[in-house]
Amino acid sequence: MKKLILWDIDGTLIVSRGAGVRAMERALTKRFGVQGSLSGIEWAGRTDTWIAQEVFQRTGLPDTPENRHAYLETYLELLPGELQEGPQGRVLPGIVELLETFHRRTDVAQGLLTGNLRRGAELKLTHYRVWHYFKFGAFADDSWRRNDLGPHAVRRARERHAVEFAPEQTFIIGDTPHDIECGKVIGARTIAVATGKYTVAELQAHTPTAAFQDFADTAAFLRVIDAG
Repeated sequence: MKKLILWDIDGTLIVSRGAGVRAMERALTKRFGVQGSLSGIEWAGRTDTWIAQEVFQRTGLPDTPENRHAYLETYLELLPGELQEGPQGRVLPGIVELLETFHRRTDVAQGLLTGNLRRGAELKLTHYRVWHYFKFGAFADDSWRRNDLGPHAVRRARERHAVEFAPEQTFIIGDTPHDIECGKVIGARTIAVATGKYTVAELQAHTPTAAFQDFADTAAFLRVIDAG
């Protein structure tokens, strides 16, 4: 086993049509009685714990560990309903084929590197029937700073597979400049995809290893993985 693939979730593996945002908004009302849109927050590429800090700053609620815990627990309680009842989300093009391909390969380990809380990641990916592909990862529970997450993911990959994954054989895959940056922090290769809010040109400005419009052409994606 030589290569390590670390996937972002929202905008990369799936789109949930705003289920997380709606659950965050409803949690604010249910837990603190505060109503209003959170649309001004920069969600893309951020961690749930970072978003919670922004919510408290915007609303003026005390940003205490107790409030943050209560807020995020309420969010997780409401998320399944939003996934089920909200607008139809989907797994993005090429993703199931790629996940299955890597699952079958003996030279590849794949995990998650996501701004979702671990339980949020499980709820989303279980809903879209792809959670079973992932046995380890790094999550918002590990740090509110996305750039801190890479070492956690690599350590868990090493612990699970008893393999030292070289930085040049590690690939961070995501749809935002934050994904590219957090990959570069650990010396990993980075693959960007324009299935989120950023265009290919906007992503290429941050010099990823490769950038795609989407992953429908799975052969092209695999050529990048197998080039080194």
